[in-house]
Order: sequence, then C-alpha cells, then structure tokens
Amino acid sequence: MLAVSALATLTATSPSALAAAPTPPASPSASPGVENPGHLDLGPADLLETRTISTPQPGVTLTRITRGTTDYALTWTVETLTPATGTSPHPGAPPLGLSDQASAGAEADRLVAKGYPARVEVVEQPQVADVPTSTLGYRVRVGSYRTKVAADATKALLAASGEFGNSVYTGWDGQRAARGPWHVKVVTIDPRTFRGSLGASYGPDLRDRETTSQLSRTAGATVGVNGGFFVLDPASGAPGDPAGVGVYGGKLLSAPTNGRPALILNRDARGTSVGRLSWKGSVVVGGRGVAVAGINRVPGLIRNCGGDLGDSPTALPLHDVACTDDSELVAFTSQFGPTTPSGAGREIVMNSRHVVSSVSVTRGRALAAGSTSLQGIGEAGDALAQVHVGDRLELRSRLVDAAGQTQATAGDTTVVNGGPCWSATGARTSPSSTTAWSTLGTPRSPTAGWSNATREPLPASTPRDEPFWSRSTAAALMTWA
Repeated sequence: MLAVSALATLTATSPSALAAAPTPPASPSASPGVENPGHLDLGPADLLETRTISTPQPGVTLTRITRGTTDYALTWTVETLTPATGTSPHPGAPPLGLSDQASAGAEADRLVAKGYPARVEVVEQPQVADVPTSTLGYRVRVGSYRTKVAADATKALLAASGEFGNSVYTGWDGQRAARGPWHVKVVTIDPRTFRGSLGASYGPDLRDRETTSQLSRTAGATVGVNGGFFVLDPASGAPGDPAGVGVYGGKLLSAPTNGRPALILNRDARGTSVGRLSWKGSVVVGGRGVAVAGINRVPGLIRNCGGDLGDSPTALPLHDVACTDDSELVAFTSQFGPTTPSGAGREIVMNSRHVVSSVSVTRGRALAAGSTSLQGIGEAGDALAQVHVGDRLELRSRLVDAAGQTQATAGDTTVVNGGPCWSATGARTSPSSTTAWSTLGTPRSPTAGWSNATREPLPASTPRDEPFWSRSTAAALMTWA
C-alpha cells in the first residue's frame, strides 16, 4: 500500500489532467481515537499518542494522529520575510523566510527601529545521507506569544505598517526534546480497492507558482500533498519552474537532477516507487548529433545542479544551488508558459511534425500547442545557425533509471522530483527528521513518507500557512473515479 503523510495544516490539493470527474463520496466512516504502542518517533518516548481513522473514499484511509501535550516552553511568534540585500546569494529573489546573516540582521534592526521586538535565529541543516551539517540560513522573528491570536495581532500590526509576517509555532522547529502537540495526517491508499485517479499537477503552466489550495480547488481533488522543488530566485532560472524531473500524463516536461530520488506514480496507485533517474537528450544538426542539456528551463542555469560535465561548479547534484553553463541547448514545449525565456542566443521553433517553422538570432517566442523549440547559447547555440526553415529535426529524449535502462512513462505515469535522501530502507539518516521523501529548501513543506521496513508512516515536516508559495509540480493528487 501507498501511504502519504502530511501535517494537519496541509490543505487538500490540486488537479490532475488524468482525473475523472468526481462522484459523491459515501459518508466517511471513523473509529474513535486509540492509543497506539507503535508511536511516531517525535519527541520523548513517554508522550501520549492517539489515532483516529476515517475512510474518505473506497481504498483510501485517512489517519489523524495527535501526539504529545502542550509544551509551555514553546510559543507562537511572527516570522517575517527578509528582502534580499547586496550580501544575499540570491539578490534578485523576492523576500524570503531564510536569508544570509547580514540581510537578516539588517531586517531585524529595521524592525527594532520601528518598535518591534525582532530577533535573528540561525536555521541549521542536520546531517543527512548526502548533505553535511550546515547552516541553511537566518530568519527574523518578532515577539513570543502564548496564543496564535496574540501572534496574529502583531502580524496585523506589521501588515498595517507595510511589513509581512506569518504566525508560526516554535514547536514546528523540530527540537528533539519538544513535547508537542503534533497533529499528523496520513493518507493510505490500498491499490486493491482504490478506484480513483492518482497523479500530479503543475497548474496552468510550468513556470508560474500556485498555492497547493489553489490547485486543489481547481481539481476538486479528494486528497493532495505538496512536494517537489522549484526555482524561486530569477537569478536561478524562471521562478516556479521545476528544479528536477517532471513527468505529467506520461510526458517528460522537466529533466532530472541526475542522481536525486524521484517519486514515480501510476494512475491506479499500483507500482508506486522511488527511483534515481537521469536523462539523455540530443538532436541531429548538420549531420552530427548535438547534446540537448535540459527541458523547459532557462539556458545556462541549472537549479540544484546535477546536469552534465560542462556545468560549473559541478555536474553532481548540489541542493539549493544554481550551476551554470555558458554553452548548451535546451528544449521547450508549449507547457512552459506564455513565452520561452528571452535573451541572447538562438532559437528555432518546430511544429508538431518536427518541421522548422521559424529561426531567430534572439531567444523568446510564444509556442503554439504541439510546437517545440530549441534554444541555444554560446558555442552550442552557434550550431543552430545551420538550421533553416523547412528542415526536419528529430529531438531524441531518453529517461534512464539507476540500472541504465529506459524508464517507461506511459500515459498514466507521473514522476515528481525529490531532494537529498533522508531515509533509506527504513533506516534514519537524519537526527532531526525521518522522511523517505525530502524537505530540504522548504523546511515546512509537507512531504510523503513511508518505511518499507516497518510499514509505519513517517512523520512529515510542518507546512507553512498560506500565503507562502508551494509548488504545484509536486502536488500528489487523488480524485474519485
């Protein structure tokens, strides 16, 4: 069975192009809360834990887990968004919850000058399987309050003065000694009796951002889970664009971060797996094969790295880092957005029959449905000078699994990108979180987790309240058949 876990603030999400129209559900069944000796690994072992089980649709079980009691050492606070400064590694990014130390310090000083009790806190990255201990960044928080109502009052004052903050509970920070309470939702899908549709959505187009709840309302989905990684900083690519593999309805729309795990879903919820994928792309120009480096991303920028040997500083995956390449070809489909990325270089557009319909010495075109384009920069882009209107070009694309075999992507297949591995074969690789899927980069984005060794759902990280942006590409969607 497939289990998807997310914390209680997770909203139902988003649409799947594969989803059939929903039919009215039967009245959910529920069992009273009971203590479970196989408790979640959250906080001290002596905490009380209760579970309530309901059935939102046939083949789907929703387990609500409450663990722990109120810990009076924990409080509510207001977390602000820090504008990027000249010291930020992403100076073009919108205001963020995490920033560099200097930017956070400047933001805290500015708020203190306006009369707010602001402070700077360091956010540490724990040791995981393929990422060492490090500092993720610095956040700015205002005040400490016993209730969310009190924190919301400060949040409203900040908003009235032109600032933006979000009320957060310090128990969400993940301290090992914290006593909760935690409220966890786990959705378990039994493929033997499930008759719905399981998939993912990227929203109206790949490059823009939507909240999980926006996608949910559009889809009318029974259950949705946010996840996956995407570009945020314009200096790293097109904001909202997937940072890793994306297959929707069997179509490969974003190339993998080579070596990173990916979640592979089938519409009927059977055969769900996690695999490490790579991609090979090429096109024949002037009688010779030319490598294509990516799909639907800004040429020269590879978010999370994991590209090819021409990338700098590395071809290996490097989370939350944008590698660069001054000479490459990137393919685009009409799903990318209203237009392809503009800038210096060359671009050719092909119709649905792979015949070149236009050639340009600059980049940036609107693509009709069914059309594709190739953008090139640097020496690789110069190869496109040999292409003329009327030529027929064949783009070759191959998604490859860890064994070097072609990864099949039938029309009912969805593949969602992941990040650094936090758990392998049920064994913990992180001292502060146990997630078989990944949460790096967005520490409170809800994620899927399941231990094959224990058959126990794994606790997910806590999601931010709206309106923090989540990425639609990773929204696992479940609708009625």
